[in-house]
Amino acid sequence: MSERPLSNLVKQGWNVVGYSTTDASGTAYQHSLLLHRNGQHKLLVLRKKMLGDGIVVEEELDV
Repeated sequence: MSERPLSNLVKQGWNVVGYSTTDASGTAYQHSLLLHRNGQHKLLVLRKKMLGDGIVVEEELDV
């Protein structure tokens, strides 16, 4: 996946309808975004890379 997964999904017509963040066992924060487009929903879970710059997509689920 690209360096800007959320930006790419928004360009494809997905809208952010929900957001939450959690502490992943004290190691890093996970950001969960609920996206909606044309009656479909997708959950995107992101976290910052442990080494270096950027983010990692933990999960991308169709719900």
